Amino acid sequence: MDKNRLKLTSSEIGTLWGEFVNGTMIDVVNRYMVSIIEDKRIKAIFEDAIKTFEKQKQQIVTFLEKEGFPVPIGFNESDLFKGKQRLFTDIFCLNYLHIMSLHGLLGHSTALGVSVRKDLREFYDSCDNDAKKMYHQTIELLLDKGNFQRDPLFYPNKNPEYVSSQDFTDGFFGKGRTLAATEIISISFNLKKSIMAKTLSIAFSQVAQSKEVRKFLADSEKTADGQIKTFSKIMQADNLPAPKSWETEVTTSTESPFSDKLMLYHIGFLFQAAQTYHGTGLASAMRTDLVTAYESTILKNLWVTKKWFNLMVENKWLEQPPLAPNRKEIAEEV
Repeated sequence: MDKNRLKLTSSEIGTLWGEFVNGTMIDVVNRYMVSIIEDKRIKAIFEDAIKTFEKQKQQIVTFLEKEGFPVPIGFNESDLFKGKQRLFTDIFCLNYLHIMSLHGLLGHSTALGVSVRKDLREFYDSCDNDAKKMYHQTIELLLDKGNFQRDPLFYPNKNPEYVSSQDFTDGFFGKGRTLAATEIISISFNLKKSIMAKTLSIAFSQVAQSKEVRKFLADSEKTADGQIKTFSKIMQADNLPAPKSWETEVTTSTESPFSDKLMLYHIGFLFQAAQTYHGTGLASAMRTDLVTAYESTILKNLWVTKKWFNLMVENKWLEQPPLAPNRKEIAEEV
């Protein structure tokens, strides 16, 4: 059996479709950022990211076309308005690329996990390697510039210990204990993602053309801000620092470098991705106050994504992924 001649499964087609649409969105943002960045080292990393995705994009197109599936529209030069005023500082651009590299790492790992055909597995292996390279590059440069925010430090106990009381599930203000290192993983991760969503919502709301889109972005900024305050308060109650915000890395420009379609889709993408991360946090939470915080956050994000979906559909901006065949409709046509 030729393992490379197996037909791609629905899951494999779905990951390719998602990689193309999300990848072209981030690529447009990267192309704008590389046009405004002044720092030569930051600019070089963005140029590398653009070249890397161009290679990946062509491979995705080849996979889809060989299976007879239409290539998604995604995002392209029509979603980028060149020559506009600078909207972000160089440091924000670098932080953006770092966060998007994290999204890429997780996305490629998921795609690899559902891939069977050897050539597709090898493709996602290479994508994962590219994302890891970008992850290392962005961290190293952020560290060099003194702008990388490390998670809180703990001091070691003398010996391992077992949980000895039911009070372990109580929060700081109950009878229980301070945050566990395993819980801080998700809290810190989710805080950084919420800070990115809030900052982009602020920037995009300044430049969006549609009143409806601007209102949605203002609402999404408030939602992200509420989540930042919730989890920051939990950290600060244990005298642990929360990540700093990036609002001051957004300029006062009101000239949009992007289409409303791209900006709206981008915020929806961040809130949808956040649901996965919040779900992971919920699964690892062993304190009742954390469980409550995650449950509330997930419900609020569902409300945001519902409004996002309606607005995308109303504007005919939401591209439809490949669907399973409708057997009833096929039977009626016979």
